[in-house]
Amino acid sequence: MDNAFRVEKDLIGERNVPAEAYYGIHTVRAVENFSMSGFPVDLTLIKAIALIKKAAAMTNSELGWLEPAIGNAIIKAAEEVIDGRWNEQFVVDALQGGAGTSTNMNVNEVLANRAIELLGGNRGEYGLVHPLNHVNLHQSTNDVYPTALRIAAIWLLQPLSEACAALQQQLQEKEAQFAAVVKVGRTQLQDAVPILLGQEFSAFAQAISRDRWRLYKVEERLRQTNLGGTAVGTGLNADRKYIYMVNERVRGLAKLGLARAENMVDITQNADVFVEVSGLIKTLAVNLNKIANDLRLLSSGPIAGLGEICLPERQAGSSLMPGKVNPVIPEAVNQIAYHVIAGDAAITMAAQGGQLELNAFLPLIAHHLLGNIQMLNRCVIAFGDLCICGIEANVERCKQLLDKS
Repeated sequence: MDNAFRVEKDLIGERNVPAEAYYGIHTVRAVENFSMSGFPVDLTLIKAIALIKKAAAMTNSELGWLEPAIGNAIIKAAEEVIDGRWNEQFVVDALQGGAGTSTNMNVNEVLANRAIELLGGNRGEYGLVHPLNHVNLHQSTNDVYPTALRIAAIWLLQPLSEACAALQQQLQEKEAQFAAVVKVGRTQLQDAVPILLGQEFSAFAQAISRDRWRLYKVEERLRQTNLGGTAVGTGLNADRKYIYMVNERVRGLAKLGLARAENMVDITQNADVFVEVSGLIKTLAVNLNKIANDLRLLSSGPIAGLGEICLPERQAGSSLMPGKVNPVIPEAVNQIAYHVIAGDAAITMAAQGGQLELNAFLPLIAHHLLGNIQMLNRCVIAFGDLCICGIEANVERCKQLLDKS
């Protein structure tokens, strides 16, 4: 056998696994089956799964289900994954059949092989530490994956909320700066009664303020988990003490105020909470899109447009027309918003596509939800720092148009 590979077996047969890989045969099969989207699994989700595996190993060790040496090795391996040490080992495609089983197994195998190594063995020697019998003990993908998705979403919502707070402050500073600038108000793009430029920015700031509040409140909806519910939420094959203790462990490790749901069957099969969260993310995208559109219109020109404000010049705008500068940051914000709105539609369809005791489409939900949150976080920061902060009023143009109206 080529030293570059090791042979692993499962109930279907054998596969060659790269000798240096910490993943195993289940991951190899997943890569063979699901290399369609080209998107990797979000590393925040991987980190959350590893945290759950750490909590499970701690709990199973305390209850005597794992030998201390095995439990400690799994815990150490999980901590390394949480720290990002083995990111390159998570190779399965984000969009996969099996409700996230391939992702769960990828983590199980990496933790098992790393734990084997820590115990002095060689990768693939699953008699020492087994991905299922030890790492996945008292667990199912169906309680680990959705719990990890909730944790990951909360982790990512918090910096997004902070970014929105900064953007709100930046808009309020412009509100104060432009408090004395009188301009033409417009309804349906037709001249209307006068308004202060600062008042327009106050409306922008208030919209973002509402988004901040929504993001803060929706975290509560994500804090109920089905960990310990195993396959369908009934807790079959899980020790009763484990079910209670593992949730306390995860709560302590994640520091997020998580709680075991009263009805874990409900949490296992229904994905409506992710639709709710996505809807609020979409609402933020809609507000950002509206602000970006208004800024593009108000800054149009420089001769034949409104020209009431000047956006910061970020880059040259044309290979044909010298001196042309485009509103590139608002245009980018528009496109991010459209992308997020499309992702929300995909999440909606995936959530309604669930059947009976499980939703098989959680990987799609996770991909779009976590991706949209992170994309909007970067978008909000860039919008504030690269555009809002540098906006200036064209006072003369505002007065000129007001006098003519």
